[in-house]
Order: sequence, then structure tokens, then C-alpha cells
Amino acid sequence: MRKLLLYIIILTTGIIFLARLFYLQIMDDSFTVRSQDNAIEVVYDYPQRGYISDRNGKLMVSNQPSYDVMAIPRNLKPFDTTEFCEILSIEPEELGRRLDKAKIYSPILPSVIIPQLTKSEYAYLQEKMRKYEGFYIQKRSLRDYQVDHSANVLGYITQVNQKKVNDDPYYISGDLIGRSGVESVYEELLRGEKGVKYIQKDRFNRDIGPYKDGIYDTLPTKGKDINITLDAELQAYGEKLMENKRGGIVAIEPESGEILSLVTAPNYDPALLVGRKRSPNYTKLYYDSIANPLYDRGLLAEYPPGSPFKTLTGLIALQEGVIDTEDRFSCNNGYNYGARRPLGCHAHPSPLDLVPGIAHSCNSYFAQVYRKTIEKYPTPQEGMDTWNKHLQSFGLGQFMGNDLSTGRPGKIPDADYYNRIYNYPTYKWYSTATISNAIGQGEVLMTPIQLANMTATIANRGWYYTPHILKAVEGDPIKEEQFTVKNITTVDPKHFDPVVEGMHQVYKSGTARTLQIPGIEIAGKTGTAENFAKIDGKRTQLTDHSIFVAFAPVDNPKIAIAVFVENGYWGSRYAGRIASLMVEKYIKKEITRTDMEDWILSHSLEEEYAKPLSGEPFIINR
Repeated sequence: MRKLLLYIIILTTGIIFLARLFYLQIMDDSFTVRSQDNAIEVVYDYPQRGYISDRNGKLMVSNQPSYDVMAIPRNLKPFDTTEFCEILSIEPEELGRRLDKAKIYSPILPSVIIPQLTKSEYAYLQEKMRKYEGFYIQKRSLRDYQVDHSANVLGYITQVNQKKVNDDPYYISGDLIGRSGVESVYEELLRGEKGVKYIQKDRFNRDIGPYKDGIYDTLPTKGKDINITLDAELQAYGEKLMENKRGGIVAIEPESGEILSLVTAPNYDPALLVGRKRSPNYTKLYYDSIANPLYDRGLLAEYPPGSPFKTLTGLIALQEGVIDTEDRFSCNNGYNYGARRPLGCHAHPSPLDLVPGIAHSCNSYFAQVYRKTIEKYPTPQEGMDTWNKHLQSFGLGQFMGNDLSTGRPGKIPDADYYNRIYNYPTYKWYSTATISNAIGQGEVLMTPIQLANMTATIANRGWYYTPHILKAVEGDPIKEEQFTVKNITTVDPKHFDPVVEGMHQVYKSGTARTLQIPGIEIAGKTGTAENFAKIDGKRTQLTDHSIFVAFAPVDNPKIAIAVFVENGYWGSRYAGRIASLMVEKYIKKEITRTDMEDWILSHSLEEEYAKPLSGEPFIINR
């Protein structure tokens, strides 16, 4: 029996081995196709990248032909390097460096040696290619921008780096990939699928036709066309208003969370990062450390939000039941607390309740309201954590889960933060130690997109959709749960109406009364950030920053917006005017307040930016 078992094991093993050998040699020739031996050359056919259009179907990004000079190092034969370099305007040393790099990558696989020839360069070189054995020209497409704005949103494409080549088998050296913006986030949608041809060679390295009659060849598949949520006309107008200024504009459609405008200033023409001049142009933009055109202020700039934050202070107090809309608080040009430290305020009627408190942006009112909220609980730690949780429900202090390529979470402090700051329990802290939070100062930080989303949430009376930039793919609206499920705040909807009315009164009788737009009822809130810098070792105050948030119409909101203008003096001076004009442009499609438009377009802040700037901003109440 043991001998029989041994024979069975040997026979079974032999059958399995022979069956596997038969499959590999006769049935499966995938390894043959994949091997890059002397007889087979793999040639890729690059697809057209998907088009990008705005929410209304306006084409923003298409394609244009481009030609790369490729080389297979092993196939190179001696050639006239002087002539070759003169044709392609490249130094011989640089050509040698690129050929060495290609050899290191792979002696038998193609590498890009000279990328992105122009049509004229291609035509001239094509006539002489027979003289340069081992080189060939690969056709592919580059981006062709139909607009001269929105560079921060669209992003750009560039050659893939080695890490990506190692990590993702789709890419090979020299491939193009989306870098930043929509091009990066939706790379897999936009890139399409490469086609491939397998060319058989003879022993003299001459083409003798498709390998196995082309049964393994594939055609390229064009990338998917997408619509983004931007309104191209509104975006262009926003960038025009921000000329000679620095800052950001973010506009959102409250009912959908779609981003209507995402402006950073200064910006640049996206066409600068196309073609052979992309690298020097990018270097110039990158090293501009003063204007920082590559820094998206709408997504990355974290500032104390200032007076617009008072709306949340009021909402949380109403939800916690520590005030009602008729409770009145006095203001004597500010609020004194602790060892009579003043929290200053400008002149306005006193005492006030919630609606005029918002309309006149009273620091004293909101300081006292904030104290009541924190002190409702047995310890300041419990009060602070409750306050923090309410704010988290507005999407603050976190990445909101948007589909943008960059961003920062801002900061909403909690009890643990202050325990560390004040070395608790060695030293105790109380609500007055954090009272600057009440008016959007202190340790609170928000980005302009968070300010805009906060404003959209108030416009919706307590909910928001996660802000997003993708609207449709190949004409089909997006359905991702991430962007189609409401985020509900912890504040009851009934508490929003008085806050909305307070913001409405900002335009009617408050700090933005001169910014009204005929025929549009707007709710808004001004803010001004104090701007300090260290100059010659001394803390010096420079020109304040200008902040403004708004939504309109009040009863059926179509747009919510946040504007931040560096060194813009006060809220209604620059940011308020720009916000009002953007609202009118979007709703009316025309401008009637030409007086405001003329003022903005004729005023520059470049002289302010010529002053030394550093340090972090602080907020006052206007």
C-alpha cells in the first residue's frame, strides 16, 4: 500500500507539472508579450486628455498637439551632437545628462529627451530624423487653455516623477500627469487610457510588422470630459476685481455646495505652465516669495475670522439657552474684564439685543454672550468643549472632505488646548482667558473657504453640503454621497432667523449700509483684521486686512461669499465692495453699481504691499 501511495504521488506531481508546462508554453503567451526582448518594441499611443468646461458648458481647457523627442539608449548610434543640439536649442552638456539619465532608467525602454516641441520645431526635425538612429518623435497632447484665469483651480500637467512611476504601473518615464487643482484630483478621469502597439524587429533591428498581426495592440481611449462647478464669467470678474490686490474670494451655491468662484490673488495665466517654457516659468512663480502667486489664499490662508464669527457666537448662545433674542447688553466703547482689560468697540447705540448687536458689530455684546455660554457649565473645560462641538458641526477646525487638491483645517481650540497652554491644573483658567474667541480673535483660525461655507450654512438655516468643484462627468451629474448628503449643525433651525435678520440689517442700517445693491436683498457681515509686523525688532502695526461675508437673496439664497483682502483697511472698504459686486454679477449678470466697480478697479494696494510685511494678523470689530 505504501509503494502504491508513492507511485500515486509521483504520478500526480508529474501530471500537474506537465499540465502547467503545457499551459505556459502553448496556451498562455502573456509573458512573451510582456517581455521587452531584442525582437519586440513597445510603442505607446497617448490619448487625448478630457476637456474641462464650467457649470454652464463654457469650454475652459482643451488640447493641442505636442511632440516629444524620445530615445532608446541601446539603439543609439553615433550622431552629430552639435547639429542636433542646435536644432533643438539645447546645450551639449544638458543633452548628455539627459541621455545618461535615460540609460540609468532603462537601456531598452524609451525615455523623453526633449519634451514638447512646437509645430515648427517638429517639422524641421522630422526631415532630419533619419540621421539620428535610436531617436524618434512621440506625438501626444498638451493642454490648450481657453481662459486666462482660474489657474489655481484648474492646475497643470507635468512629467511624472520617478516615485509615481515606481508606485503606479500605468505610468512610465516621460508620461504627463495632473499636478495640482482639478488636473490632479481628477487625473484618473481626465487622463484616459494609453493605446499600445507591439512592433516586431529583425536581427538588424528593422521593423518587420506588428507582433502576431497586432492581436495584442490596443487603441487609446480619450479621457472623460468633465464640468466643474465654477461660473467662468464670475471667476474672471472676481480675478479682475482683485487685480493689484492680494487675498481670496470663495463663492458657494448654498443649495448644492457647488463652488461658484475660487479666486486667489495674485494669480497667473495658466498658459504659462504649458510647453517647454513651463519649467522656467514655474521657477519664476515658485521663487516669488513676496506675491506668492502659487499660494492659494482661498484654501490655505488661515486667519482669525473676526466679526463674521460673531454670528456663530450668537447662534451657540441661543442653542445653549443662555440668551434669547430680546436680551440686551450694554456697551461703553468696549468691554472690561479681568483686571479691567478692555475689549474695545466703536461707537454705536447701547444697550443692544441680538439683531442690532450683529448689525453694529458690538464687541461687548458678544463678549458677554460668550461668557454666558462657557460659564453655563460647572467647569470652563466643559463649556469650552461644548462650544467646540457646536463649531465642529459647521465644518470648522477640520478638512471638510472637499475634492480640492489643497487646503488647511483652520483651528477651533478645545479644553485640552487651553489646559496645555495654561499648564492646568497647576494654573487654572476661566472663560475670560479665552474671551477673544467671542469676536473671532484669540486662537480661532479659519480659511476663506470655511468662511464661505459658514455663510452658506447660515443661509440654509442650519445645514450645508460639502463644498465641491466637480459638477458632472460626460454630462452625468455627480451622485457621490460625500457631496449629496446634508451636513446638519447642532444648532436648531429656529435660531437662525434672528441671526439672518441681523446680517440683513448690516446692509440696511449697519456697517455695510452704503453697499446695497438695488433689487437684491443681501445679508452680510463686515470684519477687519489688524496687521502687525516685526520691523527692526519692534512690533509695528501696518494697514489692516479687510474681510466680508454675504449671501443673497436673503429668503432664497443663490450665492454665499467670503472675501479677504490683505491690507484692505476695513471690512466695507475693499472686501465689502467686492462681495457686493460679485453678488450682483452672479444674480443679475450685469453691474448697476458702477460707482463701486469703478472705485475698486481704479484703486491699487501695491504701495501697501511694498512695505515690509510679516507676523500674524489680529482682528478688530468693524
